[in-house]
Amino acid sequence: MAAQVDWYYHRKGCKTCSRMDALLEQCGLSAKEVVSANKTKLSFDDAKELVSQVNRIVASKGTKPVGIDLKKEQPTEEELLALLIGPTGNLRAPTIRRGKTLFVGFHEETFAPALGGK
Repeated sequence: MAAQVDWYYHRKGCKTCSRMDALLEQCGLSAKEVVSANKTKLSFDDAKELVSQVNRIVASKGTKPVGIDLKKEQPTEEELLALLIGPTGNLRAPTIRRGKTLFVGFHEETFAPALGGK
């Protein structure tokens, strides 16, 4: 059985999502559940629900990855909003939940080792 990520929020036609697809393939990972960002818009409340299921957030905005250990830090709503929500007001795609970690955006150098890649 192939290794898996638990949940994958993906936008068809998105260049960043395509790069995440390639990384998942490189790492030998498939998604148990895929949610289309084109069809399902997830709000900040939905994003906070996702955060409640994890112990760690690894997010990338631009070229700067940010890691938050939720066992040690409690980010403000403004900090979460900046990391999780895109310009449309919805959850940023791609977003992946694997175990107790939420990966938001895409930063190959940071995400690949955490997902089991090179």
